[in-house]
Amino acid sequence: MSEKQKHATAYWRENVRYLFILLTIWFVVSYGAGILFKDALDSIRLGGFKLGFWFAQQGSIYVFVILIFVYIRLMNKLDKKYGYNE
Repeated sequence: MSEKQKHATAYWRENVRYLFILLTIWFVVSYGAGILFKDALDSIRLGGFKLGFWFAQQGSIYVFVILIFVYIRLMNKLDKKYGYNE
């Protein structure tokens, strides 16, 4: 395997690791907070709505958008690290 291929493989491996971590966070927030932990979160109110309901309807979408920006930042750093920046 050439040095360039090793470089590309390391880049891809780190990219997939970031994806796995961010998608796990999104899953925990959307499925966990919206469904599994709903009853426990319903004792807290946010803007007049129960927190479990809020996470199921709005919170997971907000978290997803935030994770997109986190992914962009991580990928920009990763691109610079491996010399793929524009």
